Amino acid sequence: MLRYEVRAKPGSRRGPLVEQGPDAVLTVHVKERAVDGAANDAVVAALAAHFGVRRTAVRIVRGHTARLKLVEVDHEPTSGR
Repeated sequence: MLRYEVRAKPGSRRGPLVEQGPDAVLTVHVKERAVDGAANDAVVAALAAHFGVRRTAVRIVRGHTARLKLVEVDHEPTSGR
C-alpha cells in the first residue's frame, strides 16, 4: 500500500480531475460539495479511476473533514479466485 497526500477541491467545475503538483501532493477536483460525505466519496472514486484500481482499494486514512487528506491506495492486483 502506498500513501499519498491529497488536496481536495470540492464543488469544482473542473471535476473529476486528478493533478500532481510540484510538491508531490495530488489535487483532486470534484463537482460534489462537502455535504454528508459526498465529496469524500467522489475523491475516492476519482483516485480509483486515476490509479486504475477498485474503489475499495482506496481509503482515506486521515482528514475526513479537512481538505488536506492522507489516502492509502492498494496497487496490488487482486487474486481471481
